[in-house]
Amino acid sequence: MIALPSAPAAAPRRQVLVGTALTCAAIATMLGGMLALWLRFRSDAMDNGLRWVPKGVVVTEVATNVMLLAFVPICLFAQWAVYAARRDDRTHTGLAMGLVALLGLAVINAQAFTWTQMGVSVRGSAYGSMFYGITGFFTLLVVVGLLFSLAAAFRVLGGRSRDREVVVAHALYWYFLTAAYVAVWFVVYVTK
Repeated sequence: MIALPSAPAAAPRRQVLVGTALTCAAIATMLGGMLALWLRFRSDAMDNGLRWVPKGVVVTEVATNVMLLAFVPICLFAQWAVYAARRDDRTHTGLAMGLVALLGLAVINAQAFTWTQMGVSVRGSAYGSMFYGITGFFTLLVVVGLLFSLAAAFRVLGGRSRDREVVVAHALYWYFLTAAYVAVWFVVYVTK
């Protein structure tokens, strides 16, 4: 008697990774629209001979550049977490995710410092409204990234070391935040 071969293994569904990618695409659309409005308002103000940046507002370039530079090790640590998770190294996975979260907190701290130092009024001009709208939205995205880091670390360190998809999705989200901050940094803080 000849036995039939077993059924092939089910293909991985990768819901978390696909969901993260779709979320990043939706956020990119939202952030792209906000930056396009910023550039449109800036162009209209300059075409009419008006000041775009209110008088007395100085952009703190050191803090904004530190935020930009902080995303380089964030990406490295997120990739380190993926590398460690693929090798079932829970210690290094947790350490890498902890460092991602720590630097994410540093980004939030630098953004709060920028808000306090610039002293832009929300109601004073279109610049203030757009400035807080874009930077506040981005800060919210970093907070979501911190929560994602916490959830991914809890999942991997809590015993699901075989579930590497959440670590890869975590890295994808932080890569996306890096690209998004480069756009925000250039449009909002450099071109003013």
